[in-house]
Amino acid sequence: MTQEITDRVPRDSAGAREIGFAVPETYNAGRILYDNLALGRGDRLALTGPGGQRSYAQLCAEASQWGHGFRSLGLRRGDRILMLLDDTPAYPAAFFGAVRAGFVPLLINTLTPPDLLQFYLADSDAAVAVTDAEFAARFDAQACTDTMLQTLVVTNGAAGDHAVPNGLIASSWLPGFATDLPEADTSRDEMAFWMYSSGSTGRPKGIVHLQHDMAYSEQAFARHVLGLGPDDICFSVPKIFFAYGFGNAVTFPFSVGAATLLLPGQPKPAAIFEAIETYRPSVFFGLPTLYTSLTKAEGASATDFSSLRMALSAAEVLSAEVFNGWKALTGIEIVEGLGSTEVLHIYLSNRPGHKKPGAAGLRVPGYEIRLRDTDGRDVQDGEEGVLWVRGDSNTPLYWNRPDKSAETIRDGGWIYTGDRFLRDSDGFHFFRGRADDLIKISGQWVYPLEVELCLAEHPDIRECAVFAAELPDRRMTLKAVVVMNKDGFDAADVTRTLQDYVKTKLLPYKYPREIAFVGELPKTGTGKIDRQALLKM
Repeated sequence: MTQEITDRVPRDSAGAREIGFAVPETYNAGRILYDNLALGRGDRLALTGPGGQRSYAQLCAEASQWGHGFRSLGLRRGDRILMLLDDTPAYPAAFFGAVRAGFVPLLINTLTPPDLLQFYLADSDAAVAVTDAEFAARFDAQACTDTMLQTLVVTNGAAGDHAVPNGLIASSWLPGFATDLPEADTSRDEMAFWMYSSGSTGRPKGIVHLQHDMAYSEQAFARHVLGLGPDDICFSVPKIFFAYGFGNAVTFPFSVGAATLLLPGQPKPAAIFEAIETYRPSVFFGLPTLYTSLTKAEGASATDFSSLRMALSAAEVLSAEVFNGWKALTGIEIVEGLGSTEVLHIYLSNRPGHKKPGAAGLRVPGYEIRLRDTDGRDVQDGEEGVLWVRGDSNTPLYWNRPDKSAETIRDGGWIYTGDRFLRDSDGFHFFRGRADDLIKISGQWVYPLEVELCLAEHPDIRECAVFAAELPDRRMTLKAVVVMNKDGFDAADVTRTLQDYVKTKLLPYKYPREIAFVGELPKTGTGKIDRQALLKM
């Protein structure tokens, strides 16, 4: 059984022609890893970190054992395998073993609770799941009800209590399988893996990616922005289950024979500083919230950052304060970009030595970008429009969601992002908010992000979020939740100060009517600000 899907992006799209992208009709994404053997890189370091080191030869051998193991469970080509895993060597091994054998891994957020796990299992019809021992208990009766799940493979420890009919311990199960694995003769347009959206606007959507998508994102973004070489060591604090982290830690380093530093567990500043000093990564990947935390954390000034040559950020707007704070700490300027799970990685990016503060960046080669008004017409430089993007790593569909697929994935494979941008005359793009987040306050239209960016520049604010809040009488108001740099302030006085600050920087009616002060902003499993949680505060 094959799972070939119609790729809506034309093979000869302008982006593919621009970067000269071409893969054979029969192509398997496992080559991202396994081609290192044919290129003589078997003895080179592929993985390092607290979970141990692996050469490319060792990682390929382990991946092959995983692939044979999955085949032994009676799976058919195209069957899904749910992976609830932290960042240890088991993750890339299980992932590439599944893909090379013709199966389809689902990369799942490690914070997923049992009820959401049940949805993923039922939506995907996955009969096999792989998880770390610490997460095995999540597969309880609630998670397994009305699903096809038959086998749970537990790695990095012994299985605890779970409700899956068949349980296997990877450390005792895998050694009996061969360490070489023939490649499945998949088509370039067969399913390779899925990721799920966060579900912040409804139930999560299964985002399908095809066999050639990893190679495209590497040829487009990594070659033109990162410039990785075999001697680089990549350190992505965002986890592998996150599309941004997946490219940083898996696709990009493995494509050039470089190494990846994997850090399991919660990414606390002390653990990150220790990993940098111990394993000496050269390219660091973070998020604005992470950089904010690191620049203000105890021990930051004592850390040796001299191994780093590059630092990147994505997912949210990076403030000037955080940019300058990281540069003062490390001597390195953060390169900011913007991407999405639907596109697999970054399609707008600043460049080392060529950036603008507050900009998501320039178009990444290989991706076509259009800004369009509400009537679908292209807008001019200096005007706001909704961003549309097309590249041959774009998802062709959301699984089992034809309605949402039709809304987002348009004719010719274009993705309608719903994000408003302004492009300047130099080609830099500036995020202006969501197309649907315009709210009316006291009869005037306001974009919350504009106010949030304004507040974030105040020198006394560490981080903040601004959003529309509904009052008891159903009117809408603008609310800010703020983390200050220092404690011991008078909330009423500071509220007035911040409101007056916004009034002087923006049109006066745009000031936040309510300001709440907290010690930390809630974060999602991918490290972004959890705006759904904020609405409940």
